[in-house]
Amino acid sequence: MPPTPGPRPFSPRPSPISTTDVARAGLRLGFPSVLGRETWWEEDRPAEGGRRTVVHRAADGTLTDLLPAPWDARTRVHEYGGRSYVVVPRHGLVFAHHPDQRLYLAPSRPGDGPDPAAERPVPVTPAPDAPGALRYADLRVQDGPDGPRVWCVRERHRQDAEVTRSIVSVALSGAGDVTEWAAGSDFYASPTPSPDGRHLAYICWNHPHMPWTGTELRVTRLSDGATWTVMGGPDESVLAPLWCGERHLYAVSDRSGWWNLYRADVSGSSCEALCPLDEEFAGPPWQLGGLPYAVLGDGRIAVPHGRGDLRLGVLDPETGRLSDLDVPYRGWSPVLDTDGDVLVGIGYGPDVPRSVVRIDPTGDAGRAGRAEELRREIDDVPAGVLPVPRAVEFEAGPGMRVHAYLYPPEGADEGGAPYVVFVHGGPTGHATSELGLDKAFLTSRGIGVIDVNYGGSSGYGRAYRERLRGRWGVTDVEDVVAAAKWLVAEGLADPARIAVRGASAGGWTVMAACGASDVFAGGVSVAGVSALAPLVAATHDFESRYVEWLVGPEDRYAEREPLALADRVTCPMLLMQGLADPVVPPAQSQAFADRLTARGVPCTYLTFEGEAHGFRRLETRAAALAAELSFYLQIFG
Repeated sequence: MPPTPGPRPFSPRPSPISTTDVARAGLRLGFPSVLGRETWWEEDRPAEGGRRTVVHRAADGTLTDLLPAPWDARTRVHEYGGRSYVVVPRHGLVFAHHPDQRLYLAPSRPGDGPDPAAERPVPVTPAPDAPGALRYADLRVQDGPDGPRVWCVRERHRQDAEVTRSIVSVALSGAGDVTEWAAGSDFYASPTPSPDGRHLAYICWNHPHMPWTGTELRVTRLSDGATWTVMGGPDESVLAPLWCGERHLYAVSDRSGWWNLYRADVSGSSCEALCPLDEEFAGPPWQLGGLPYAVLGDGRIAVPHGRGDLRLGVLDPETGRLSDLDVPYRGWSPVLDTDGDVLVGIGYGPDVPRSVVRIDPTGDAGRAGRAEELRREIDDVPAGVLPVPRAVEFEAGPGMRVHAYLYPPEGADEGGAPYVVFVHGGPTGHATSELGLDKAFLTSRGIGVIDVNYGGSSGYGRAYRERLRGRWGVTDVEDVVAAAKWLVAEGLADPARIAVRGASAGGWTVMAACGASDVFAGGVSVAGVSALAPLVAATHDFESRYVEWLVGPEDRYAEREPLALADRVTCPMLLMQGLADPVVPPAQSQAFADRLTARGVPCTYLTFEGEAHGFRRLETRAAALAAELSFYLQIFG
């Protein structure tokens, strides 16, 4: 690809961070659980083909992979998956195995089982007609008179491509004992049986809604199947129910415009906000199985809360008093667990990678919090080259404030440095200030980064998310273009050396922005959406009608989709795509690359066999990052 030089030569600074360092850093810790002095969590293994295992940490600190290769604890429900395991006290670990999607029972700690042969996982759900035809996620466990049962969401894929979902319980006494308790809605989440076993609470919604646009909290009486709605509706997102005794439920709702915590009577007759704030107490549930709060043994509730990054606090539900814990982490993922005495979650900071952390939340008003870090996504954090992010705001139009995190480069030249505008996926996701070697990889070489939470991002209330309703391809494009112009106006960026990059929905914005504006010297799209009609026809069921909310009727497609703007793109582009992607089919990237190549616009299109929506393998990650750096060095001259 021929370079597009700027007015001055750019020479990257030497950096101690290599492509392999960044690729190896992607452990993707998730969904921690705690019981006494033992802790469990999920952990990706890029060096092992991207498989996922469950790690056990004993009281003495010993770490053990409970699922050796080739076992792979990943669920494909909604294709984005979520929590793939649950610890069943005195019985073991139940997990979803990626190749066939069945649930299996394995030891929950090393040494369990009478002999080594018994430690091999055994199936607890029936074999499907085809691998992956029956999928399970959002696993919860409850003891009963006939032993423990695992409650979960089951997704059924039929040969005619029809997808249905229901809530089922699975007995651990033998394979095949699966009972269905709720069905008829398009989607389900958070199956939560009451402490006395008489009722089941859960979240459900139907097309064309997404769980952050309109859901219902329902309760079913298990004895006769009677069902009623407690909270929610088409204009309210209710998430994460948890029983508070036999007559009340905690749940998160955005009925005030912000995801706050509520306590509702099980009959639906009353509902009170426990701590009404213009802050978020949860995030969009792209994955199933996470609980964004945890009820401690003394009745207080541990809650991440805030705008953008979420701080960790403890809420007294009787007084409404919320006190932040004094722990050395700026932000927390909205996924917590507790055994009543100990709290476990995933914290991070600008100089601290995402880490599994155990906390003793005792003390006056919860302010004391003894934190013990158990595992980091990045073991070796290079000293002296990490950028210090700064939360910034700028205008994309009159009264339209946009949020972003700015990562200044090392040794910026007078007159501005090269910059890359990062565009997150989703589009209902958001960027945080957590340490990321992908950003330090660039800033340590003299290339700045601005990570934009464009209108439509979560973390700033429902009204901010609604800015994207019917305006995908407009609001997001305007906001990332405004970010580039703000960098220039502030004297931070060289106007001839600003690139834009994004994946999935972020790739859509990259391609559209390069067609709608001439501010970018180049664009990088990973698994980006380029055409809406083929996407709607071919993508997975979870997002198959999301475009109705994002764009509107089909007659708008031609004016919004990047493929329609491809004839206006003049800057070089790099497109990368996994060929096994079930979310954004490879034809999306291929069509855009073909259009640019036919016009003679410099375009490199790289594909990766076996990779799906998000690169998991070490060699893929390293190769993709090396290609991306080479692209930036060429377009920056």
